[in-house]
Amino acid sequence: MNDQNDVTVILADIGKRPSATDELLAMVYAELRALAGSFFAMQAANHTLQPTALVHEAYVRLVGSREIEWSGRAHFYAVAAKAMRQILVNHAVAKRAKKRGGGSDRVTLVDPVSAESGRDIDLPALNEALDRLEQLDERQVRIVELRYFGGMTMKEVSHVLDVSLSTVEKDWRMAKLWLQRELAN
Repeated sequence: MNDQNDVTVILADIGKRPSATDELLAMVYAELRALAGSFFAMQAANHTLQPTALVHEAYVRLVGSREIEWSGRAHFYAVAAKAMRQILVNHAVAKRAKKRGGGSDRVTLVDPVSAESGRDIDLPALNEALDRLEQLDERQVRIVELRYFGGMTMKEVSHVLDVSLSTVEKDWRMAKLWLQRELAN
């Protein structure tokens, strides 16, 4: 049995066997840590949230939710990317609140949204823009989440979303353009 099947089997066992969450963590930790690490490689050195903390918080949210019925490995990583997005945005908002509105957490989106402009992006503003985009095209938001917050390649996104690579590439271009316009305002 390969890792993909193993993860899917263990996900089905969560809630049935107490040891399933520990087994799952052992199988997915390195990949989740790599995803978080790729995100933090693009961040300013003074970012106060660390990749390990992000992975642990996201994992606790994922396996602690009894409402999620996992349909497999791809579903797990898609939800993990969304959880990481929410954690990062919540962290940025909390940090801004501590500063009493002075400044904001800035992140550089190297590939996903503003690679061409090379400018920093305000995470809460990006989150709000993604929420607006979701009203227009949910798949484009999933693609941004998986690429930016999940660190996935176009081919991996295509597999997770079960759409063609050309569809992912087209939606990716559209999402980047839409977000660049929204974040420029």
